Amino acid sequence: MKIRVNRDVLAEAVAWAARVLPSRPVAPVLSGLLLEAGEELSLSAFDYDVSARATIDADVAETGSVLIPGRLLAEISRSLPADDVEIVTEGSEAVLTCGTAEFGLITMPVEDFPTMPTMPPSIGAIGGGIFALAVGQVAPASSRDDTLPMLTGIRVDIDGAAITMAATDRYRIAAREFAWRPVAPDTSISAMVPARVLVEVAKSLRGGEVSVALGDGVAGFESAGRSTTVRLLDEQFIDYRTRLTADWSIRADVRVAPFVAAIKRVALVAERNTAVRLSFTQGQVLIQAGGGDIGRGTEVVECELRGDDIQIAFQSQFLLDGLTGIDSELARLNMESPTRPALIQDVPGDAEPAFRYLVMSLRLS
Repeated sequence: MKIRVNRDVLAEAVAWAARVLPSRPVAPVLSGLLLEAGEELSLSAFDYDVSARATIDADVAETGSVLIPGRLLAEISRSLPADDVEIVTEGSEAVLTCGTAEFGLITMPVEDFPTMPTMPPSIGAIGGGIFALAVGQVAPASSRDDTLPMLTGIRVDIDGAAITMAATDRYRIAAREFAWRPVAPDTSISAMVPARVLVEVAKSLRGGEVSVALGDGVAGFESAGRSTTVRLLDEQFIDYRTRLTADWSIRADVRVAPFVAAIKRVALVAERNTAVRLSFTQGQVLIQAGGGDIGRGTEVVECELRGDDIQIAFQSQFLLDGLTGIDSELARLNMESPTRPALIQDVPGDAEPAFRYLVMSLRLS
């Protein structure tokens, strides 16, 4: 194999593909990036659960393939000088040259690399912007604890031209509904996709559309020459919709930006996992935290309250995760009592809110 490629293009593609490489591979070959040169250059990584493939333009003098340690290639490619990169295979080495820099990297047997999964059939497309926004709103509510895999996923429910994404870690539920373009208008399907994979896909989007594929226990996402497949989780999930549609006797509307800024300031004196207290009265909300060994903080923010005055407390980061997911100027906090969860949603006017976030309250001391 002999190729020449732009240094920035190579470094970006290598970094994108290498993100799925396992930190502790069960076999050495899974730490490699597979480079295949044909009409274009493709870079692939696969750990039996998640695959990533990036395709880029390259000047291919000799076709072929080579398996190179992925993390090392990523480190080298981003540190190279601003010049074209030439990669040539010579025996058991891949010789990488850029300007006056040259590296000889020991390769691994290509035949030992596992067969990449086939991309399932496409079932529709989503605008890249709304996809990234929805994932960013919902993913913070997913769990990082692998002992219960259901909680580490994002539930994707497709019903015709509407998609709902939802996640929970038992302490909060986040859900976002948005429109998309299905291949078949009567598409109805549900899947549990690992949240970390959806987050990585959303981070890597460069605009345009995301093609969504599902089939045989695998989900696929493709956009702008980059494709990712992932093995789906078990479909078991909670009935989240019924928990987001309760009647609420107290409603407070508050401007998101000043509310978030105030919570962040006041929470500086809150010890880890302690409560931030919110006291809602007509026209304002008093934010309080601390009072222990560090100190205390208070701040007042304007709000519009409908219903009785209420004092309620939340874990500060859980509260902020919900508020920062709001994509409108105003956030609405729906409450019933200090001991029940509160529902945070956007205020879209006459339309149904697209984003809902249910968060458990903490006991007031």
